[in-house]
Amino acid sequence: MKPSIILYKALPEDLQQRLEAQFTVTKVPNLHPETVEQHAEAFASAEGLLGSSEKVGKALLEKMPKLRAASTISVGYDAFDVDALNANNILLMHTPTVLTETVADTIMALVLSSARRVVEVAERVKKGEWTKGVGPDWFGVDVHHKTLGIVGMGRIGLALAQRAHFGFGMPILYNARRHHEEAETRFQARYCDLNSLLKEADFIVLVLPYTEETHHLINAESFAIMKSSAIFVNAGRGSVVDENAMIEALKSGEILAAGLDVFEKEPLPVDSPLLTLPNVVALPHIGSATHETRYGMAACAVDNLIAALNGSVEKNCVNPQVAK
Repeated sequence: MKPSIILYKALPEDLQQRLEAQFTVTKVPNLHPETVEQHAEAFASAEGLLGSSEKVGKALLEKMPKLRAASTISVGYDAFDVDALNANNILLMHTPTVLTETVADTIMALVLSSARRVVEVAERVKKGEWTKGVGPDWFGVDVHHKTLGIVGMGRIGLALAQRAHFGFGMPILYNARRHHEEAETRFQARYCDLNSLLKEADFIVLVLPYTEETHHLINAESFAIMKSSAIFVNAGRGSVVDENAMIEALKSGEILAAGLDVFEKEPLPVDSPLLTLPNVVALPHIGSATHETRYGMAACAVDNLIAALNGSVEKNCVNPQVAK
């Protein structure tokens, strides 16, 4: 008999067929309590779980006593209670490598669009305001040869540094938990403490995951340290930044602009002040949202679940100690 799994995210047909060749698949729209209750038998017998953007914690795990592996179609896994998974010897798989280049592209787009006011001036053109040669009120600021500060030098940070260093001649500062020899060798990146980075960088890019340690790491004191000409970009997680403090910094001119792909609350509330500020470029968390990359992430998540349930975990596992 094939193992049973719960699929809570729509997949391309060929990928779903791959799952169905290996497992008995129950598709559900979400992991809400009413959905779990409606499919109680399937959840109770499931050995695998695959999807994204839903909370997986103790309450759900109590309904899934046979669960051996969960596979998320994402690199981030803050929706999962990892301690609870570990306590129940459940493997957690993710997709850390597939989206690296695509997210780095998105970050560079935020840097450029924030600096050159692309969204703002494009809207002015659409409103018919371009009736003569443009003056200083249309101007942006240069990107090339400005100093880029990267907070978090993982795969995405490295891919961003490559674009900035070779494509735009930008000096690179970085802050991370450890020195990164590759960044320093390939891009002449300079390691510095966080406050020094915030003080020196013209563009500050956050690519950190959300943890208890990183909660509101960037706060009112952080924005006060930055240059008034600084542009702040967040493509990590929204709650790493004190959003209210960022709004005040943008309103007061304490920083020049912001390019944001993540927010403390998502979707961003329609009454958020961020939507009324002309010096903000706000994207709907689309860092990895291309057809090619999202397919690759889904394919990786399928492969990860198959490997985990077949006992052949070699990569992409958050808690490999569970397999030992």
